[in-house]
Amino acid sequence: AEQGRLHEPDELARQVRRMLADEKAEALVTNFASQWLLLRQLDTVNPSTNEFDGNLRQAFRRETELLFGEMLHKDESVVSLLNADHTYVDERLARHYGIPHVRGSRFRRVALAGDARRGLLGLGSILTVTSAPNRTSPVKRGQWVLENVLGSPVPPPPEGVDTNIDKTAAATAQLHTMRQRLERHMADPGCAACHNLMDPIGFALENFDMIGRWRDADGGEPVDASGEFIDGTKLSGPADLRAALLAHSDMFVEALTEKLMTYALGRTVEYFDLPAVREIVRSAAADDYRFSSLAIGIARSVPFRMKAKLAPAESAVALNETGGR
Repeated sequence: AEQGRLHEPDELARQVRRMLADEKAEALVTNFASQWLLLRQLDTVNPSTNEFDGNLRQAFRRETELLFGEMLHKDESVVSLLNADHTYVDERLARHYGIPHVRGSRFRRVALAGDARRGLLGLGSILTVTSAPNRTSPVKRGQWVLENVLGSPVPPPPEGVDTNIDKTAAATAQLHTMRQRLERHMADPGCAACHNLMDPIGFALENFDMIGRWRDADGGEPVDASGEFIDGTKLSGPADLRAALLAHSDMFVEALTEKLMTYALGRTVEYFDLPAVREIVRSAAADDYRFSSLAIGIARSVPFRMKAKLAPAESAVALNETGGR
């Protein structure tokens, strides 16, 4: 900067890579990833089962941080987060997932058998915070995928619509499974518009219970994990949903880039920022969507480079609106 070279594209890229390699970049794990992947919500969830405890809560958080941190530090494609064939576990978490031969409290990298638990969709942290305290929630899980993986926000429910699925179940005793309760709820035209987007995606994750354990039955009946992706692709479980997301990996990269841009700017990404976001994604494609290519693209972008320094009063308002980032 003193030499007046920081504006040069190659020099700017070199400095971004230097900063990503610095230990201070861990803030991207503890702050950015924690916000994006809902890890902060782990502190307040209280599933109504004795199988969940403080050790599992911390293990969920650490597993997610280590998986994201590996992608960051090795500068891998961000798409690898969707399809990682391994994870990080200690003995407590390995027992929860049914992974054998893991002893002690040290977290280690383990290969995943099969493809049901690969990537973000199989993480106990996300599966737990997108559940209700006493059951799974295909609605919350589908909404999380739409908003955080595909970048497609879901509108709030219309005024006056009863969203209490459990009350419906109590009034209709024959509805044993969560799927049956939601299908009854979706019959209401006022509910169908949004639920037809979220629920078919969330249903594909029904083999995971409310704390992320694999299950084959719900309410005494076999789990029905069939669903439908936004493009009409039929789904029959988490592996199919993952494949559908990978087929639209550009949407995932764009959604992640928007989240990163929000983090970098300290404000919500607006419509006039979207051309810059799309340009970053297009440029990063040539580098296999490596994390550094997204970070460099943001550093070079007009919204980031033209960000104005706010007056103290304005800065306080901006920090409040963005949660103090």
